[in-house]
Amino acid sequence: MRHLIDILDLSKQEIDELLATANDIIDHPADYAEVCHGKKLATLFFEPSTRTRLSFEAAMYELGGNVLGFSEASSSSASKGESVSDTIRVVSNYADIIAMRHPKEGAPMVASMKSSVPIINAGDGGHNHPTQTLTDLLTISREQDRLDHLTIGFCGDLKFGRTVHSLLCAMARYEKVKMIFIAPEELKIPDYLITEVLEPAGVEYVQTTDLESVIPELDILYMTRVQRERFFNEADYLRLKDSYILTPPKLAPAKSTMRVLHPLPRVNEIAVAVDEDPRACYFEQAKNGKYVRMALIMKLLGVTK
Repeated sequence: MRHLIDILDLSKQEIDELLATANDIIDHPADYAEVCHGKKLATLFFEPSTRTRLSFEAAMYELGGNVLGFSEASSSSASKGESVSDTIRVVSNYADIIAMRHPKEGAPMVASMKSSVPIINAGDGGHNHPTQTLTDLLTISREQDRLDHLTIGFCGDLKFGRTVHSLLCAMARYEKVKMIFIAPEELKIPDYLITEVLEPAGVEYVQTTDLESVIPELDILYMTRVQRERFFNEADYLRLKDSYILTPPKLAPAKSTMRVLHPLPRVNEIAVAVDEDPRACYFEQAKNGKYVRMALIMKLLGVTK
C-alpha cells in the first residue's frame, strides 16, 4: 500500500509515468471510464477548497467510481473533538482511498499511520500540496514540452505557499532548471528549502523583490496569492497582500512562449485583463488537475485501463 504525503514520496520516474498516464487520459478518456468501478474515494476536507476537492471528485466519477466525504470540519465529528487518527480509522472502513486536506502541517502523515487504505495529502497547512505539484508539472510539460532547461519565477507568498514548496522540490530533480524567487522580505522562501533541497541538487537560484526586472527571462511565472489564513496578524496581511499585481503592461516584456501559472484562487495578484493573454494558462492548469488526479488514483489503487 502506497500513500502520497510529500511529492518526494514519488521518484522522478514515477512522476514521469503519472504524467504520461494523465496525457493518455486526455487523449483517450473512454479507455478509463470504468477502471475504478466499485471503488470509493473519501474526500476529507478539514479546510475549505473548491478546485482540489471537486477535481478529486470529478476524477473518481470519470474513472467510474464513487465518492463520499465532507467539505468542511464543522460538518464532521472533528467539531465534536474527534482526533484525526480516530476519523481516519473509521473512514478507512468505508472507502478504498482517501484524499485529505487539513490546516495543520503533518496531519496527513499522522493519518497515513492509522489508515488501512491509501492516503493522498490534498494540502496540509503551509507545508505541502503534492497533487497540485503534479498538476503544475503536467501543465508545464504540456505548455513547454519539457520539464528541464527552464527558468521559473515564483512570485508572491513564498514563505507559506505550500504549492511553491512542493513544486520547488519536484523541479529540483530536473536538469538545468533555474529558479527566481520574487517576494517581499517577510514572505521570502524558507531557508531550509535552499539549504536542504536547492543547494544539494546544484540548482541555480536568485532572490529578488523586483518582478519587472526578471520577467523577460522567465519561461514560467508561478504567481501565488498572499494567504490571509496563514497570518497571525491582520495588519501584516493588509500591508503585504498587494505586493505584486500582474497586469498587461507588466507582462508585455515577457517572452511570447512564457506561461503564467497560478494554483488559484486568485484575489488581486493577477488582473482580470491578463486572462485574455495567450500566455495565461491558470484555468487550463485547473483543468489538468482532474486528469493527473485520475492517474494518481489509479496508481495508488493498483488499477490499469
